[in-house]
Amino acid sequence: MHTVQCLLEALRAERRERRPAPAAPRPPAPPAEERLALPRGRAVLLRPIRPQDAEAEQAFVSGLSLASRHKRFHVGLRQLSPAMLHQMTVVDPAQHVALVAEALTPEPDAAPRLVADARYVHLAGQPGEAEFALAVADDWQSLGLGRTLIDRLARRARHQGLRALVGDVLPENRRMLVLMRGLGAHTRPHPDGPSLVQVVFPL
Repeated sequence: MHTVQCLLEALRAERRERRPAPAAPRPPAPPAEERLALPRGRAVLLRPIRPQDAEAEQAFVSGLSLASRHKRFHVGLRQLSPAMLHQMTVVDPAQHVALVAEALTPEPDAAPRLVADARYVHLAGQPGEAEFALAVADDWQSLGLGRTLIDRLARRARHQGLRALVGDVLPENRRMLVLMRGLGAHTRPHPDGPSLVQVVFPL
């Protein structure tokens, strides 16, 4: 009987050892919308993009300077094609998180004006990573808006269980490289060659 009890205790101990450790709790979900005060008396509403933002998103991209559009899209487009516009405004938040900054104005009936766009898309075949991108209207740069949007993207990415955000950046886009390095990101050579730099932001 003593031998049987010892065997049973050994089996129970083995089962306990095989049990997976409890998963670490996920960070709390960030708020869906957030009002943000900026220097120079400006303010924005940070929120997810909506399908009805198509006209405002097109106006935002078209309003960027040629240099800013090139830094964001790496080509000299003037406006988004219908297919691109649909992809950027009709998103599945489980795979494609897109945040915009809407300028807050005293006029309650004014049409929404988007002044920044930040997003990431989960990378197929690379679990735990997503590709990110950021654009800020030229007259809204140097206000800390880009840094805040990257921070809010990172919060959402952590909540979804991602480990890193990865982005393709032009080598001449020094402002973006300085921003990301200041947040703890590092760079590595791009697999497509020296025309791009790959930025890796561990979460």
